[in-house]
Amino acid sequence: MPFIQVTIIEGRTLEQKEELIRRMTEVACEVLKSNTAQVRVLITEVKPEHWGIAGESAKVKRARENQTENKQG
Repeated sequence: MPFIQVTIIEGRTLEQKEELIRRMTEVACEVLKSNTAQVRVLITEVKPEHWGIAGESAKVKRARENQTENKQG
């Protein structure tokens, strides 16, 4: 029974998560020759302040990038 775990930062829509589950299931079935009913997908959502990228939280990084974009625009 394939079990796929995905960790993402909060903020995706229900539709995006449903598509992710569907497409990951399709790929697992194709590659592993598994039955769709056997595939499990678990999405774990993490707050941006709990996700680190290059030494800072995603929340801080996004805020800084948005400030830079606003100054350029």
